[in-house]
Amino acid sequence: MIKPIELVIFDCDGVLVDSERIAARVHVALGADLGWPLTEGEVVDRFIGRSHAAIRDQIAARLGEGVATIWSERFEQLHREAVDAGLAPVDGLPEALDVLTLPTCVASSGSHEKMRHTLGRTGLYERFAGRIYSATEVSRGKPAPDLFLHAARQMGVDPAACVVVEDSLPGVRAARAAGMRALGYAGGLTPAERLEGHGTVVFHDMRKLPTLVEEG
Repeated sequence: MIKPIELVIFDCDGVLVDSERIAARVHVALGADLGWPLTEGEVVDRFIGRSHAAIRDQIAARLGEGVATIWSERFEQLHREAVDAGLAPVDGLPEALDVLTLPTCVASSGSHEKMRHTLGRTGLYERFAGRIYSATEVSRGKPAPDLFLHAARQMGVDPAACVVVEDSLPGVRAARAAGMRALGYAGGLTPAERLEGHGTVVFHDMRKLPTLVEEG
């Protein structure tokens, strides 16, 4: 028997805040400057949904530790500047949160510092304060299930009673691995077909989220 949903777990970048486009643009620019030309699609495939450490490891394997350090430092600076210049919530997200009645939390590959910044800039931080979990708290990031299982444990909810809202392939894979249902938001950079799979409902309009959660 399928358990009723008791907890909605949100990814942050690309689900709550429209930051993945910023991140992709910055990575493309840095790659062109530092010796690893990447298209936006390649950035989505390689980096989106993964932790800072996992991205850095890829860059170090390709370009060496020194360049990876420079890339990481410049990314943090450029990303912060772009966020300050005009980051917004994902379209329809605030309206969806106003309607949702179930408990919610955030489980993101980003650091707590990054989420305080992005969620704070968009007025969303207080909606989730005290219920925000980062990949820095677990040994393995997405697509491993560790972060989502950690969030469910901290919230005191059975993984089988959780639904994850994700916009990346590593994210939906992590939700499935955790034994959770997934709602794949395809209104961002990741094509809808990349999010499809067992236990996953793909949708394009964040305003439809409360209805999808109710339907289980």
